[in-house]
Amino acid sequence: MSARRRLTWLGHATVVLELGSARLITDPVLRTRVAHLRRDVPEPGELGRFDGILLSHAHLDHLDKASLRRLDPTAPVVAPEGAARALRGTGRTLHAVARGDEVELGGVRVRTVPAVHDGRRVPFGQAASAVGYVAGGVYFAGDTEPYAEMSELAGTLGAALLPVSGWGPKVGPGHMDPHAAAEALALLQPALAVPIHWGTYRRIGHQPGGDPGREFAEHAARLAPKVRVEVLEPGGSVEITRAV
Repeated sequence: MSARRRLTWLGHATVVLELGSARLITDPVLRTRVAHLRRDVPEPGELGRFDGILLSHAHLDHLDKASLRRLDPTAPVVAPEGAARALRGTGRTLHAVARGDEVELGGVRVRTVPAVHDGRRVPFGQAASAVGYVAGGVYFAGDTEPYAEMSELAGTLGAALLPVSGWGPKVGPGHMDPHAAAEALALLQPALAVPIHWGTYRRIGHQPGGDPGREFAEHAARLAPKVRVEVLEPGGSVEITRAV
């Protein structure tokens, strides 16, 4: 019997990846309130051990030090330089990466890929890079716009985790709405796609409308009809059936 390959979406950009015996988590933001954002779904409980924590950039809704303190203290953090710099002094093992770098976590190769996004730590941070990751054939976009080089990953991915919205009334540069995410999906052509970065946090005083996850699935059916799309609720899981 092959080892389990499963992903669990905890909300926003936080996903637990179970890749054989390895367990990774992306952009862990777990609290009921983070700065001006309110969480509309329950916080997750105890999450257990991790072989690594993947951070895409330093924005407050992707890098939350209080959430990191809840996680396995032995788990190393992989992050672009600006985000890694914000974590110095926390006692964690840090791997500062640039686009194209690779690290191994729990026997899984993790490769850093581009992201089109300003990843600075606001309001006082200097300009800093944002990245995505490919871990064991799973693409985690972080925050990005579609970019042409995504097509270089086509045929190599068992799953793609794509942001389809934000936390305010609209998405700005460096983000994707449901249609843009479906355009990215057409470039990536994974076996499975899961929309993330929606339905979890909202700006206090703002009532979100629409259903970005379902809208993404509808656009994907037209633009990338061969890709299986799973729209999860926070806490929901799906098996990754194609190993890469």
